[in-house]
Amino acid sequence: MGNGRGVSGADGLKSQVVEILAPRKKPLFHLWFKILLGLVFLILCYTLYSGSLTWSTSPLEGHYNRLFNWTNLLAARFSDKIHLSPTDNLSKIEETPQSHTGIPTTLPTTLPTAAPTGTLYHQAYARNYHFIMNNPEVCKTKTPFLILLVPVAPGNVQARDSIRQTWGNLSLVQGEVVVTLFMLGLSKEDDVQQQEKLQQENLQHHDLIQSNFMDTYLNLTIKTMVIMDWLATFCPTAAYGMKIDSDMFLNIDNLVIMLSRPGIPTENYLTGMLMWNRPVVRSLDSKWYVSEEMFPDPSYPTYTLGMGYVFSNDLPRKFVDISISIKPFNIEDAYIGMCMKKLGLEPTSPPNPSQFKAYIAKYDRCEFSQIITYILGSAEQLINYWTDLKRPEPPC
Repeated sequence: MGNGRGVSGADGLKSQVVEILAPRKKPLFHLWFKILLGLVFLILCYTLYSGSLTWSTSPLEGHYNRLFNWTNLLAARFSDKIHLSPTDNLSKIEETPQSHTGIPTTLPTTLPTAAPTGTLYHQAYARNYHFIMNNPEVCKTKTPFLILLVPVAPGNVQARDSIRQTWGNLSLVQGEVVVTLFMLGLSKEDDVQQQEKLQQENLQHHDLIQSNFMDTYLNLTIKTMVIMDWLATFCPTAAYGMKIDSDMFLNIDNLVIMLSRPGIPTENYLTGMLMWNRPVVRSLDSKWYVSEEMFPDPSYPTYTLGMGYVFSNDLPRKFVDISISIKPFNIEDAYIGMCMKKLGLEPTSPPNPSQFKAYIAKYDRCEFSQIITYILGSAEQLINYWTDLKRPEPPC
């Protein structure tokens, strides 16, 4: 359809030019006529060429991509204002400016940027983004058995502090080295003051990793893939990794005990609360809505619920590499499931599936001593439950 419209438009413009210049027979005007036709031809070629590189033609998919790239445009602008230390890894990025409802759509556009492998620009390809705050020495001074990466909003200091006071405060668990780090993007606002506070927070705790994508709900897939890229680049020697949300209770002792059991795989291993045959949500008013253009299948492949999943640390590099061939969509845990499927792998059920729980009806000290994960309602709950669980009396 694009070619048809382009040719028709060119013919119409050519007819107008001929009609205007037909009565004028002077050679000078013949020359101008040829120049105008040449310009029209060049514009037409450029339009058709640009259209051939368009990632999608669907209005819904275009809406999603415009939101992706609008946030990334702001990220590129904001990152220029950040004062970096000599050890920070930041280079200029080329993003495609886009927009979403309520944001002007007249921003300048660029052609897709080529990734290092020569493939076209890909929204969820982690290496299109760059770390602007880092702690690359974490895995150089010690080799973790388990490294926990917690995606958290830049302004959510309370969640980070509650984790630092509870399960994130332990560096040696069951005799194994455990490291906890927080992954952040950029705020929607150009909040330089908040950025300075984050730098001070990192100087105090040395546990923040920040990349120059915009930290929004729709960018969770990007955030997750950046986590995988960090693990593959800066901590490849760790035995296991875990992506765990900031509102989670984690019984870290039980997790390390599980991973230390005989027979637990050290390669191609992904486990957690498994989701089988989950239908893709097509309702426009749902926060989990995904269009058919972004993901055409009616159901997702088997995946692990995003609240907290564990993996052998050979997988992050494989996820990053394979992601370039998988169209991005905004359900990050299902996207990891797609990466597994594309790799010819499947998630594994944990030895005791009942240890990975989602929502809690009420706190029970005996039960919390036996589980691995629970979703909580607040940072205060995490501190209260953790404090109670660690009392010296037997939990059951």
